[in-house]
Amino acid sequence: MTTAPHLDPTTIDWMLDEATTWAIVGLSGNPDRTAYRIAELLQSRGKKIVPIHPSAPVVLGEQGYASLADVPFRIDVVDVFRRSEDAGRFADEAVAVGAGGVWFQLGVVDQAAFERTRAAGVPMVMDTCPAIEWRQRAR
Repeated sequence: MTTAPHLDPTTIDWMLDEATTWAIVGLSGNPDRTAYRIAELLQSRGKKIVPIHPSAPVVLGEQGYASLADVPFRIDVVDVFRRSEDAGRFADEAVAVGAGGVWFQLGVVDQAAFERTRAAGVPMVMDTCPAIEWRQRAR
C-alpha cells in the first residue's frame, strides 16, 4: 500500500516521538476550540506547547507569542490550526524561522505549501491530527 506523501509514516513518527517543542498557530485560551484540546493532549504526552496567536495569550501555563518570528527558542514542529487558504504563509514562516517540521491539522490542505516546505528540506504532514495518529498506533 502506498502512503500519500503528506502522510509519510516516518515523518509522523518523528514528529510524535522525537519533536518536543510544538508551536500551535491559532491557539487561544478558549477550551471549546480543537486547538486547545490538542494542546492539552500534546502536553499530556510531554510536549512543550507554544501558543501562536495575535493577542499572545498565556494558554495552559505557556506564554504565547504574536508570531513565529517572536519565539526566542527553537521550534520542533509548527502545528497549524488555520483555514487551508491561510495556512501556507505559516508553513513559509516555519521554514523562515528554522522550525524542524510543519503539521497542518485535519482538513487543512495546501499542496503548494507542502511542496515549498519539502523543497526547503523541512518535513511536513497535512490533513491529519496528532490525536488521530496516536489513536491509530494504539490499535
